Amino acid sequence: MAQCVQSVQELIPDSFVPCVAALCSDEAERLTRLNHLSFAELLKPFSRLTSEVHMRDPNNQLHIIKNLKIAVSNIITQPPQPGAIRKLLNDVVSGSQPAEGLVANVITAGDYDLNISATTPWFESYRETFLQSMPASDHEFLNHYLACMLVASSSEAEPVEQFSKLSQEQHRIQHNSDYSYPKWFIPNTLKYYVLLHDVSAGDEQRAESIYEEMKQKYGTQGCYLLKINSRTSNRASDEQIPDPWSQYLQKNSIQNQESYEDGPCTITSNKNSDSNLLSLDGLDNEVKDGLPNNFRAHPLQLDSSSDASNSIDGPDHVKSASSLHETKKANTGIIHGACLTLTDHDRIRQFIQEFTFRGLLPHIEKTIRQLNDQLISRKGLSRSLFSATKKWFSGSKVPEKSINELKNTSGLLYPPEAPELQIRKMADLCFLVQHYDLAYSCYHTAKKDFLNDQAMLYAAGALEMAAVSAFLQPGAPRPYPAHYMDTAIQTYRDICKNMVLAERCVLLSAEILKSQSKYSEAAALLIRLTSEDSDLRSALLLEQAAHCFINMKSPMVRKYAFHMILAGHRFSKAGQKKHALRCYCQAMQVYKGKGWSLAEDHINFTIGRQSYTLRQLDNAVSAFRHILINESKQSAAQQGAFLREYLYVYKNVSQMSPDGPLPQLPLPYINSSATRVFFGHDRRPADGEKQAATHVSLDQEYDSESSQQWRELEEQVVAVVNRGVVPSNFYPTQYCLNSYSDNSRFPLAVVEEPITVEVAFRNPLKVPLLLTDLSLLWKFQPKDISGKDNEEVKELVTGEPKMIGTELISEFLINSEESKVARLKLFPHHIGELHILGVVYNLGTIQGCMTVDGIGSLPGCHTGKHSLSMSVRGRQDLEIQGPRLNNTKEEKTSIKYGPDRRLDPIITEEMPLLEVFFIHFPTGLLCGEIRKAYVEFVNVSKSPLTGLKVVSKRPEFFTFGGNTAVLTPLSPSASENCSAYKTVATDSTAVCTALISSASSVDFGIGIGSQPEVIPVPLPDTVLLPGASVQLPMWLRGPDEEGVHEINFLFYYESVKKQPKIRHRILRHTAVICTSRSLNVRATVCRSNSLEDEEGRGGNMLVFVDVENTNTSEAGVKEFHIVQVSSSSKHWKFQKSVNLSENKDAKLASREKGKFCFKAIRCKEKEVATQSSEKYTFADIIFGNEQIISSASPCADFFYRSLSSELKKPQAQPSVHTEKQSLEDAVRLIQKCSEVDLNIVVLWKAYVVEDSKQLILEGQHHVILRTIGKEAFSCPQKQEPPEMELLKFFRPENTTVPLRPSVEQLSNLIKTSLHYPESFNHPFHQKSLCLVPVTLLLSNCSKADVDVIVDLRHKTTSPEALEIHGSFTWLGQTQYKLQLKSQEIHSLQLKACFVHTGVYNLGTPRVFAKLSDQVTVFETSQQNSMPALIIINNV
Repeated sequence: MAQCVQSVQELIPDSFVPCVAALCSDEAERLTRLNHLSFAELLKPFSRLTSEVHMRDPNNQLHIIKNLKIAVSNIITQPPQPGAIRKLLNDVVSGSQPAEGLVANVITAGDYDLNISATTPWFESYRETFLQSMPASDHEFLNHYLACMLVASSSEAEPVEQFSKLSQEQHRIQHNSDYSYPKWFIPNTLKYYVLLHDVSAGDEQRAESIYEEMKQKYGTQGCYLLKINSRTSNRASDEQIPDPWSQYLQKNSIQNQESYEDGPCTITSNKNSDSNLLSLDGLDNEVKDGLPNNFRAHPLQLDSSSDASNSIDGPDHVKSASSLHETKKANTGIIHGACLTLTDHDRIRQFIQEFTFRGLLPHIEKTIRQLNDQLISRKGLSRSLFSATKKWFSGSKVPEKSINELKNTSGLLYPPEAPELQIRKMADLCFLVQHYDLAYSCYHTAKKDFLNDQAMLYAAGALEMAAVSAFLQPGAPRPYPAHYMDTAIQTYRDICKNMVLAERCVLLSAEILKSQSKYSEAAALLIRLTSEDSDLRSALLLEQAAHCFINMKSPMVRKYAFHMILAGHRFSKAGQKKHALRCYCQAMQVYKGKGWSLAEDHINFTIGRQSYTLRQLDNAVSAFRHILINESKQSAAQQGAFLREYLYVYKNVSQMSPDGPLPQLPLPYINSSATRVFFGHDRRPADGEKQAATHVSLDQEYDSESSQQWRELEEQVVAVVNRGVVPSNFYPTQYCLNSYSDNSRFPLAVVEEPITVEVAFRNPLKVPLLLTDLSLLWKFQPKDISGKDNEEVKELVTGEPKMIGTELISEFLINSEESKVARLKLFPHHIGELHILGVVYNLGTIQGCMTVDGIGSLPGCHTGKHSLSMSVRGRQDLEIQGPRLNNTKEEKTSIKYGPDRRLDPIITEEMPLLEVFFIHFPTGLLCGEIRKAYVEFVNVSKSPLTGLKVVSKRPEFFTFGGNTAVLTPLSPSASENCSAYKTVATDSTAVCTALISSASSVDFGIGIGSQPEVIPVPLPDTVLLPGASVQLPMWLRGPDEEGVHEINFLFYYESVKKQPKIRHRILRHTAVICTSRSLNVRATVCRSNSLEDEEGRGGNMLVFVDVENTNTSEAGVKEFHIVQVSSSSKHWKFQKSVNLSENKDAKLASREKGKFCFKAIRCKEKEVATQSSEKYTFADIIFGNEQIISSASPCADFFYRSLSSELKKPQAQPSVHTEKQSLEDAVRLIQKCSEVDLNIVVLWKAYVVEDSKQLILEGQHHVILRTIGKEAFSCPQKQEPPEMELLKFFRPENTTVPLRPSVEQLSNLIKTSLHYPESFNHPFHQKSLCLVPVTLLLSNCSKADVDVIVDLRHKTTSPEALEIHGSFTWLGQTQYKLQLKSQEIHSLQLKACFVHTGVYNLGTPRVFAKLSDQVTVFETSQQNSMPALIIINNV
C-alpha cells in the first residue's frame, strides 16, 4: 500500500470515536449560522482533546486516554441510502487528485527506474469518508450515540422551557418505536445542556442568571454556558482570523462542486426543487408533524429528480435551482466563523474539554462498571446450563435450524437486552476509550458466545474488533491474529452478504499488515475484495495492492504494473477518468520498451482514449502516435482502427488551432539518411539511333569504386587545365548526394535547374497509407546579384513561386509494409541560400477499397483517385545526422558528428549546360574492330561554353582524329567502301615491297609528359553558343580482351564568363561494349644471318608474324582477310615480305592460323628520328588491292594510344657516377643490344553474315616488339598463378648479387656469321688435306667499343658430337684479339682443314667479348645458335 499521512495506530482510534448527538433550538441554530456553520460543524475543529484524560477501569485501575476525539453530529432520523454514500465516495475520490508539481518517488528495481507517487490522498480521503459514513447497525455499538447535547440560546424567551422541549424530543426519538434511527448506545443516554450566548448582541447578565438556574436544575456537571460571536461579521476585514473549518467542510461540500463540473444541472423548474435540496445539517425552518425540528432525510439521501443536486452548501434556507451555480461560486468565498474571535475559539475548545471530562467520561466509566457487574453476576451461572436453557426459553429468537443452514445465513438476531450483547457493549465502550486489553478479553468472550449460537454476523463483528484490539494492545502481548480478520471478512462477504462491513475489515487489516511490512498478505487481502458490485472500491483496492507489490523488499515491478492496469480499467468503469489515466500512465513505465508490444498498444490506446475524453488532446495524440510508430504486431483491422482513431483525434487538435504551426506526423516512416538529392534535369530517353549520355541519375546505384574512378578522372582533367597541378580548392563535382557522398560542404545548384529530392518512405502498418498534396517544405534566403543578403527571409507556407517553384504530387500511395521513394522537385528561379526542411502532406487511409499496387482496385472504387476516409495535414522534418568524426583525439574519445549539408544548397548564377548524344554507337564489337560513330554536343543553356575536353581511363578505345586537318578527312575510295580508314588504291605489282610514310605522335596528342587520357574535343571556334549543336566523328576500337567492358567518359567544360563558385562542369557517360574474339597475333624478331645489304649498316631483322583466327562461329564471322601489315618505329621499317608461299590472298577461316615473315631494315639516317622529334616511320606491306595509310587517322591514333602506356613510363634519370654506377651503365649498354624498337600493325577485314546480308568489318591489332628473340602478343596473356612455395622461417642472408647481364643479352653484343660454300668438292685421292676458306664476320651491335677474343682451339669432347660432325681443324692463327668500334663490322679470313668426306659443323669458334672501358670482363662463350653445316665431297 501507498504511504499514508496517519499511522495505523492513529488511524484506528480516529476511526472509532465516541459519538455524541446534538439537538438545537432554532434560535441556537441561528446564532451558529451567523458564522455559516451549524452547531455540530462549529465544534468539529475542536473535537480532539489537547491533554491526556484519566479514568478508572472496573478494577479501579487508573487508565490514561491519549488524543481522545469525539464526534458531534446533528440528529438525523433517516439512515443514509447506499446510493447517496456511493455518490459521496465517488465525489470524494474524483475531487482528490495528485498535487500539481508533486515530486514523485523514483524507485529503482532491477532494470526499471519508476516515477511513482508515494502517497495516494484520494484513497485516504475515500477511507476516511467511508468509515465516517458507515450506517449504525444492531450487531455493534461503536457508532451509536453515547450522549446528546441539548442546545438553546440565551436570547430565547424561555430557555429553560426550551431545554425541556428538547429533552422530551430526544426521549421521543430514542424510545418511540417509530424511529428506528439513529441508534443509541444505552437507554439511559447522557443529556448535556448547553446555553449559547451571543456576546455581541445578547444580555450577559440574563445569560448568567439562566445558567445559574440551569446549574440548580441539572447540576454543574450537566450544563454549560458557551459564549460565542464576540464580534459582528461586518468587522471581518479588520483582522484576519484563521479558518479551521474549511478543511472539514471541504470534504462534505465536495459533492456540490464536482457534481456541477461533471455535468450540467438537470433541474428544470423551481416548483419541486424545495423538496429536493438539502442543507448539510439536515435542519430547516419548516415544522412538520408538530415537531419543532424536522428530522428529515439523512444528508446522504439520494434525490428523486437528479444526482446533480443532492446536496447544497451551508445556509439554512433552501435555495432554488437557478441559483445553484452562484452558490457554488459563492461557497468558495464564504468565510466561516466570521463572528468568532480567537477567544471564542478557546471557549469552544474549553467547552469540549469540560463536556468530556465532566459529562462524557464519567458517564462511560459508570456504564462500563454497570456492564461489568452484570457480566460478573452472569458468570455465576453455569456456562453450560446458561447456553442449554437459552435454547428453550428464547421465544423471541429464530426457530432452531440445522448447523449447515445456520452457517449459510447470518444466524440469529438478539434482542437489545440480550446478555451476549452486553458483553459486546462493554467491549465497544472499552475500545472507544482505548482500553484495548479489557476490550480484547470482552470481544474474545463475546466471539465464543456468538459462535456457539451460530450468530454469524455478531461473531464476525467480534472477531474483527478482537483482532484490532489485539493489535492495538500496548506492549503487544500477543501477535496480530490475522486469521480472525480472514474469518470475519469471509463471514461478512459470503454468509452475511454485507460488502460494506467486509470492506471495513479489509481496509483495517491491510493497514495493520502494511505496518508489519507483510505486503504480500496485504495485497492478497485487497485483491480478494475486488468484485463486480463496486468498480470504485475495486479500483482503489487494486491500486493499493499494486503499491504493496512495489513496496516489497524485492519489488515485484510487473505485478505492480499489471494491477495498476486493472485498477485503471476499474477506475474507467467507475467514471474516474483522471485516475484511470494516471494508473495507465504509471503502468506504462514498466511495459515501455520491453518488447511487450501488444500490451503497450493496449495501454497507449487507453491512454489516448482517456486523454481525449479529458480533452488532454496533446497527450491523446502522442499516445496514439506511439501505437502507430512502434513495430506493431496487431492485425490489419486493428491497425486500421488505431489509425482512424489517431486521425480523428489529430483532426480535432488541428481544428482547435487552425493557424498554428503544422503538426509533425508520425507516419509514414522516413529514412532520413537515405535521402538523396539530385541537381539537374532528368536524363532524356534514347531517340532512335541517338543515345543520350548516361550522366548521373537517381536510378543508378551508388558504387564506391566507380565514384572513385570518376573523381580521379575529374582530377586528371582539372590538373591538365591547371598546367599539371590540381588547385588546392578543388572539390569534385557531385550531382547526386547520398549517405556515401561527402556532404560536409554546402552543395552548389544552378539557377533554373531543378533540384530533385528523393525521400525514402516506409509504411510500417498492414494498412495502406495515402499521402495527398505531397511537396517539399523549404526556407529560402535570396541574394541580389552583388551577393549581399536580403534582410527578409521567405519561408514556404503558401508558396513563393517567383523564387522557388515547388512540385506537388497529388496522390502517393504506400501499400502495407511497403518501402517506397518519392521524388520531389524544386525549381530555383533566384540565387541565394535554400534550406530544404522536410515534407508536407495530407495523411490518410483508403476507405472501402484496398488497392494492391495502386494500379488495380476492387470493383466499386473509382480508379485514379482513391477515396480518402479522413486525412490530416502535417509535416515531417528531414534531419540527417552527419558522419561521426574520428580525426582528433577528442573526437575519438567522445561521440561527435559532423554536419550533413546535402539539403542546404547554395543557388548560383547561370552556367552552361551540355548534353551529349551518341549516334550509331555500337554495343558489340570484335576485339580490335574499328567502327565510326558520331557524337553530338548540344548547349541547352543560355550561356556559351568553352574548353570542352573528354577524359577516359581507356583512351585506346576511341579517338576524334588527329590534330591536323590533313590527317583526318576521308579519302574518296574509303567512303565508297564505307571504310573508317583513309585508303589509296594500289598497283597490284607492288605486292611485297613496303610503302613508306611518317607521322609524329605529337600530332595525335601523344608525347612525352602529355596526358594521353585527356583529349580536347575539336569544337569549331572552341566555343559552343547557347542552343547550338555540333556533330563530330568518333572512331572506336574494340578492346583487345573479350567480354563486357564499361568505359567511362568524362566531358569537361567551362563557362566563357568565369564564375567564382563553379569553375567548371562535367558530364559523365558510361559506354558498355561487349567484345568477342577475333584474331590473335604473335610476333618474334631475330637477327638475319645473311650478308648485309649495300646500304644497310647495322644488320637486318627477320620478323615472324603468326595470325590465328580465334573467333568462334557464333558471332557470324565467315572469315578474316589480312589486308595489310604495317610497321611503325623510330629506327626500323619493313622492307619486304618474305612469305614462302606464293598465295597472295591471306584468308583465315575459323580456327585457322597464318604465318608471315617480313624483312626489316634500319631507317636511313635522314629518316631516323631524334629522340625529341617523336617521328615514327610507317611502312605498309599490302596484301589487298588498296593501301590503308597507316600514318593517318584513325589507324595511327589507335596505334599511338596503344603505345602511350609504354611512353608514360618514366625515363631513367642519370645519377652520380660511382664504380657501381659504371657497372650498371655497362649492363644497360649490353641490354640495349638485344632491344629492338619495332611495332607491328596488322589490319584486317572480317566478312560477317547477319540477317542474310554480308557485312564487312575492319580492324587492327598491334604488337609491340621490344626484345630480340622474345615473343610478343597482340592481346595480354593470362598470367599463370605461381605455384605454392613452402614458408621459410629463417631470415635469408643479405648477400648482394653482383649485377650481371644474362647470357642472351651477352650473346647479342656481338653478332657473328660464317660465310662459306654449302658444299665443297675435293679430290682426296690426289691431295689428302682439303682446305676450305671461311670468312667470319663480327658485328658490334652495341654503341660502345668492344674487345673481342676469337678462340679457334675448340675441341668437341662429347663422343656423340664426334660421331655426328666428325673432326676438322682450323689452320693458321688460333686466337685473335680485336677491338670493334661502335656498330663496326669486321671480317676474319680463316681456313678449315678436312681429312675425309662428310658433313661438318663449322660453328665451333668461341667468341669472348667485353666492353673496352670495363675492368670486369663479361666473358661468356658465344655459341652460334644455328649450326653452320658444310658438306665435303670427294671427286
